[in-house]
Amino acid sequence: MNVSTWSIKNPIPALMLFVLLTFGGLIAFNAMKVQNFPDMDLPTISVTVSLPGASPTQLENDVARKVENSIATLQGLKHIYTKVQDGGATITAEFRLEKPTQEALDDVRSAVARVRADLPGDVRDPIITKMDLAAQPVLAFTVASPRMDDEALSWFVDNDVAKKLLTVPGVGAVNRVGGVDRQVHVALDPLKLQALGATAADVSRQLRLVQTESAGGRTDLGGSEQPVRTLATVQTAQELAGLTLALSDGRHLRLDQVATVTDTIAEPRALALLNGKPVVGFEVARSKGASEVEVGAAVKVALAELRAAHPGLEVTEAFNFVQPVQEEYDGSMHLLYEGALLAVVVVWLFLRDWRATFVSAVALPLSVIPAFIGMQWLGFSINVITLLALSLVVGILVDDAIVEVENIVRHLRMGKTPYQAAMEAADEIGLAVVATTFTLIAVFLPTAFMSGIAGKFFKQFGWTASLAVFASLVVARVLTPMMAAYILKPIVGTHDDPRWMGTYLRWAAWCIKHRWITFAATIAFFVGSLALIPLLPTGFIPPDDNSQTQVYLELPPGATLAQTRGVAEDARQRVAAVAHVKSVYTTIGGGSAGSDPFAGGSNAETRKATLTITLDARGERPRKQGIEADIRTALETLPGVRTKVGLGGSGEKYVLVLTGDDPQALQTAALAVEKDLRTIPGLGSISSTASLVRSEIAVRPDFARAADLGVTSSAIAETLRIATVGDYDTALPKLNLASRQVPIVVKLQDDARKDLSVLERLPVPGAKGPVLLGQVATLEFSGGPAVVDRYDRARNVNFEIELSGQPLGDVTQAVAALPSITNLPPGVRQITIGDAEMMGELFTSFGLAMLTGVLCIYIVLVLLFKDFLHPVTILAALPLSLGGAFVGLLIAQKSFSMPSLIGLIMLMGIATKNSILLVEYAILARREQGMTRFEALMDACHKRARPIIMTTLAMGAGMMPIALGLGAADGSFRSPMAVAVIGGLITSTFLSLLVIPAVFTGVDDLGLKFGKLWRRVTGGSANTPEAR
Repeated sequence: MNVSTWSIKNPIPALMLFVLLTFGGLIAFNAMKVQNFPDMDLPTISVTVSLPGASPTQLENDVARKVENSIATLQGLKHIYTKVQDGGATITAEFRLEKPTQEALDDVRSAVARVRADLPGDVRDPIITKMDLAAQPVLAFTVASPRMDDEALSWFVDNDVAKKLLTVPGVGAVNRVGGVDRQVHVALDPLKLQALGATAADVSRQLRLVQTESAGGRTDLGGSEQPVRTLATVQTAQELAGLTLALSDGRHLRLDQVATVTDTIAEPRALALLNGKPVVGFEVARSKGASEVEVGAAVKVALAELRAAHPGLEVTEAFNFVQPVQEEYDGSMHLLYEGALLAVVVVWLFLRDWRATFVSAVALPLSVIPAFIGMQWLGFSINVITLLALSLVVGILVDDAIVEVENIVRHLRMGKTPYQAAMEAADEIGLAVVATTFTLIAVFLPTAFMSGIAGKFFKQFGWTASLAVFASLVVARVLTPMMAAYILKPIVGTHDDPRWMGTYLRWAAWCIKHRWITFAATIAFFVGSLALIPLLPTGFIPPDDNSQTQVYLELPPGATLAQTRGVAEDARQRVAAVAHVKSVYTTIGGGSAGSDPFAGGSNAETRKATLTITLDARGERPRKQGIEADIRTALETLPGVRTKVGLGGSGEKYVLVLTGDDPQALQTAALAVEKDLRTIPGLGSISSTASLVRSEIAVRPDFARAADLGVTSSAIAETLRIATVGDYDTALPKLNLASRQVPIVVKLQDDARKDLSVLERLPVPGAKGPVLLGQVATLEFSGGPAVVDRYDRARNVNFEIELSGQPLGDVTQAVAALPSITNLPPGVRQITIGDAEMMGELFTSFGLAMLTGVLCIYIVLVLLFKDFLHPVTILAALPLSLGGAFVGLLIAQKSFSMPSLIGLIMLMGIATKNSILLVEYAILARREQGMTRFEALMDACHKRARPIIMTTLAMGAGMMPIALGLGAADGSFRSPMAVAVIGGLITSTFLSLLVIPAVFTGVDDLGLKFGKLWRRVTGGSANTPEAR
């Protein structure tokens, strides 16, 4: 029995069903989290191994290679990236997406455990973590107070702020940036040490053995048990100075005889500044599955409570990633409403009947709201991708209802009662509506099963779109006919065709009669549209237009914090002078807000600074890329610094990588490539990792003398390390306070580090007593690489090239044509990583999804029409839509990237929709009313041209606000997609109305020929659909 007929006869159950669905949908909508991008679980594991003070080359040999070789044997491994810097190596293992993250983590853990014994003895235990995309900071604040100094403020952030914020649900981490740490300094006098023949290492170790609390066993006194504790700790720096220590040769000394003891702060290695004023900053990251918007609101409330509890505390927001998410959400909602409203207006303009308009308008909310139930059940959140799917479908949703209502109105004009008209019209158009909906689902669903990172994003897109489209089918088959039957009024009087109908029918008849000319013109159009593809710039994701950007400054290796601060301050003043810049937040040697999560956790270095720039609101300034270009121009004359402008997000940089095992050949190739890269016009700055060389002091022991005096190389290294920077953190003695421990660092006075002759006179422990360092070793200047980058177990050189608004595809081509790239020396090769690699993956998996979609459409149509040939007619509409999409993108100056691909996928569904309506009616008219082929086609054109044009206009109107980028949301991602859809819609509608009838005749003739052939082969009259 027909669903529509049943619902017209029994309206109450249908109404109740939709009341229930709407209620469920609203509850689901409120329960879903608002996020920027969906939470993704990527099986990428990083291993951090630190050995303070070790040089990159030593770490590469002793640590990195061993760990890499062990990890390389794991299953499902895709790439290994290694970054070796001073004192630490970070090895990142990227696995194939199919591998469960927990399994990848366990595999890496056991691989590292296998080689742990082969690593140097004083290497700290390797830290193994999984990469969490959600753990990127979403907010950064700075704290200042007239009542607290730097040390008190830093402790306030570490203690009070962190404790307060970590209790807020959804906050994953709070990290301090800048500020200082409290320390007790024991500054030794090198001359007195030398006179006593004592070493810095000796003093540090003895102090650690004395200044300690330890368990000392158990006693049984007075019939009960008591634990025994040895309490040998002092409470203040003054008490520490009075301690008497025993030296290794039996003598003893008071600490204040050889050193000055001060309770002070550690040497600062990081700094935060807001508009040039030093502040203590902290970054807040959300936990996985939490909503950015909720976290942002809750953090603001918590900070307001802190302000109330501590008067005089100034908390300033320095960086905000919650605002764009909120804007995006609000903007998308507005676009949804505007699109829906425009679609409804189009219906009214055509039907001029508010009752019919109301019936079709009800379909919109009732299709979107039930879709939320499915989304929540599948565990989706409200994010850019799902909102995109919904704003895309808004035009389609009203379609089915329009087709139904228009058909019912046509029957009413024949003089039937609304009840009768609804029954007959719904019955007549049922198949077409079901066919169009299922073709749309057949197009959207394959995108949900794409591979690669893109597939992770599109899972939510495909499902959301399919759910909403399916809901619209249910509305169009159950609710619309039932409402029409009871709400519409009978129409009295005749109705003339609109004026354009006569013209259109004449054109259509001409096209059918001159079908070969029509075919030739269509093929020419298709070939022409393919010829447009090379003209379109290709990209991965179009650059965004959020009101924040960043500048990275990198000084040469060996730069001090004071030098970095000076340069950063100069850069800040230049940036602040650029128009539309509101505030600048500078972090040096720390802070990861806005950094690229895929870049690997490189250690914070004092030679690197990040300026986070807040711009004016989107409506009050030009596009961000223009302002970034001005900032680049302002920083061009900054001496001795590498600068990078932009958040480093997608669409902003191209990474070119050369790799090889021979460091020398790699270096020469890199220099040649860098020279060539600068000849490509229009690029931003180009930085290479090859040219970073740092100066160092090499200590070369004289083996014979050292052996004679019984001095080992490790004793020399240890003496120098403790004398210049103090012992390893884990081996330091501690001062116990009420709520924390303060480390006690024993080292030489700071000015001793500025004089090599002082270091040469340091006593080193030998077998026959202390020996001066200068007698067994020489100290000299030398150099070595500051950073070693490795990719898949070979050394590599990365060139980061700022695209500065140029499309990725074009730059890739220009780079491939450079002479130095085409003639690389043997053993050196170029590889693609980052956006370029992902873009390749994206286009292949999208191609596959589109093919799958076409196949699914064909299968669905064959099943519905029970015929193999007529679906071919319908598929002929697919190539027609491409041309318009490409022309639209060209005119609007948009690139052919991820969003425009989504637009193309959607177009496939809509283009087939138009031709289904025509073909289905033509077949119906021939079969049931016995018309000739030409009559049936002309009748189909006459009856179905109006709903086709109405649905096209309604959809175009629904997408218009997105294409124009109106509203508060950043339209740079969605706009190309809407442009592609609108462009394709116009051409595919116009052409399918004229071309499809002609194609139908051609396919029909083919069918007759096949039928004759079949009869000849089988002999006799075969009862085939073609022969009928």
